Amino acid sequence: METYPTATTIVVTLILAVIPIWAWQKLNSLWLRPKRLERFLRAQGLHGDPYKLLSADNQKQYHMLKMQQEAKSKSIGFSNGVAPSVFSPVHQTVTKYGKNSFLWEGTDAKVIITEPEQVKEVFNKMQEFQKPDLSPIAKLLGTGLPQYNGKKWAKHRKIINPAFHTEKLKNMLPAFFQSCNDMISKWEGMLSSDGTCETDVWPFLQILTCDVISRTAFGSSYEEGTRIFELLRKQAYLLMTRRYRHIPGWWLLPNSTNRKVKEIKKDMNASLEGIIKKREKALKNGEATNSDLLGILLESNHNESQGHENNKAAGMSIQDVKEECKLFYNAGQETTSTLLVWTMVLLGRYPEWQDRARQEVLHVFGTQNPNYDGLSRLKIVTMILYEVLRLYPPAIYFNRAVKKNVKLGKLSLPAGVRVSLPILLIHHDNNLWSNDAKEFKPERFSEGIAKATKGQVSYFPFGWGPRICIGQNFALLEAKMALSLILKKFSFELSPAYTHVPTTVLTLQPKHGAHIILRKL
Repeated sequence: METYPTATTIVVTLILAVIPIWAWQKLNSLWLRPKRLERFLRAQGLHGDPYKLLSADNQKQYHMLKMQQEAKSKSIGFSNGVAPSVFSPVHQTVTKYGKNSFLWEGTDAKVIITEPEQVKEVFNKMQEFQKPDLSPIAKLLGTGLPQYNGKKWAKHRKIINPAFHTEKLKNMLPAFFQSCNDMISKWEGMLSSDGTCETDVWPFLQILTCDVISRTAFGSSYEEGTRIFELLRKQAYLLMTRRYRHIPGWWLLPNSTNRKVKEIKKDMNASLEGIIKKREKALKNGEATNSDLLGILLESNHNESQGHENNKAAGMSIQDVKEECKLFYNAGQETTSTLLVWTMVLLGRYPEWQDRARQEVLHVFGTQNPNYDGLSRLKIVTMILYEVLRLYPPAIYFNRAVKKNVKLGKLSLPAGVRVSLPILLIHHDNNLWSNDAKEFKPERFSEGIAKATKGQVSYFPFGWGPRICIGQNFALLEAKMALSLILKKFSFELSPAYTHVPTTVLTLQPKHGAHIILRKL
C-alpha cells in the first residue's frame, strides 16, 4: 500500500531545506559580503578599520558614544574646533587613516569623501549617488523633498519651487518682521532698571523661527499651524530622547511612549488634512489662497495637475502635501534658529564684528524698518552669516547611497556602499581654508563664496548643485531680518554662565543653551 508523507514530515522537510538557505544568507550578509567590500575598498587605496562581527563592532560604537557623551558634559572652548566632540567616529577615522578612508556602520561600509572635485561629482551625479532610505525614526518625523530621488524628487521640486521665488519671499517680510518684533518686545520687557538682562536666547530664537514658519506657511490658519508645529516638536522630542531608540524595532513596542507618538501623529495629520482640504475648496471656488507657503504650494500643485490625463500622478497627493508642510517646519525652523543662535554667540564673543554689523544696519536702514532691498545690500552681515554657517553648519554631514557600481574620480565604488560628505571636516580643513580655518574670520567672505573657496566645492551648508536646499534664501532673509532688528535694539555679550558645548540633535545646537547679557541701546 502506497504511503504519503504526513503534514509533520512535510513541515520538517521544508524547515531542513530552508535552514541552510537562511544560514547562508546570514553568513553572506554578516561576514562574506562586508569582507568582500573591505577587500575591494582597500584595493582602491582606501584605508579603515577591518570589518568585525557585530558584537565587536557594537562594542566599539558603544565606547565611541560614551566618549562623545563625556565630551558633551564640559566646554570644548572656541579654539579647538567642533569636530572631535560632535563627529567622533568620522573624525577619528580621518585622523587615523587620512582623507582616503572608510568606516563601518554595522555591516555597511561608508566611504568618506573630502576632496572638493569628488564632492562636486557626488552632488552633480544625482542618479548614481542617491539619498539613502530613511530610518524608521526619520520616517516618523516626516518625509519630503530632501528625502526623495528620481522622478518624485523632480516633480516635488517643480511644484514647490514657486513658493520660494524672490517676489514670494518679499511678500513674507511682514511676517518675518512681526515675529522678530514680538521676540524683541519680550526681551525689552525683561530688562532691569539699568537697561540690561541676562537670559538664554536659544529658546526665544526657537520660538521665533517656529512663529515665522507658522505665519509664512499657514497665514490665516496661523494659530492652528502653531499648534501643529508644537505637536511636531513633542513628537520629535519623544522620538529623539527615547532611551532604547537605537534598538531595531523598538518603535513597534506597545509602550506608553510609542502610543503617545501615534496619538500625536494621528492628531497632527487630522489637523493638517483639515487645513489643506479647506484651502483646496477655496481654490476650487476661485478664492485667493496663495499668500502663504501652503497656498502657493496648493496653487502650484493644482496648475501642475491641469492638462494631464492622470491628475493624481502629475500632482501631489494630500499625504504628500502634509509631509511637505511638516518639512517646512523641521527644515526651516531648525536651520534658521541654529544659524541665529550661533551668530549671537559669536558676535557676543567678537564685539568688534558686532559693532561693524550694527554700523552697517544703521547706515542702510537708519530709523526705518528693514526692507528687501536693504537686506540684500547688507555685505558685512552676509559675511558674518556665511562664516557662522562655515563654522557651525546646521547639518554636519550628507550621506549618499550607491545603488550600482559607479566611478568617482579615480575610485570605483561597488553597489551597496555609502558615501559620506563630512561638511564639518571640509569646512574646517586647513588645506582648504588656511591655518586659521577654525577661527571666526568673516573677512574671508569679503569677495563672496566663489573667491573664498577659490572656485572649489568646499563650502556647502545648504548642499550644492541641483539638490541645493530650496529654502536657502528664505533662511538667510529671515536671519538678516532678525539680526538687523536685534542689532538696532541691543548690544550683547556672552554671559560668564555660557558653556560652549555644541551638540547634534537634528541639527548642530548649543547643548546648554546660549546665555547672553543684553543691553538696551
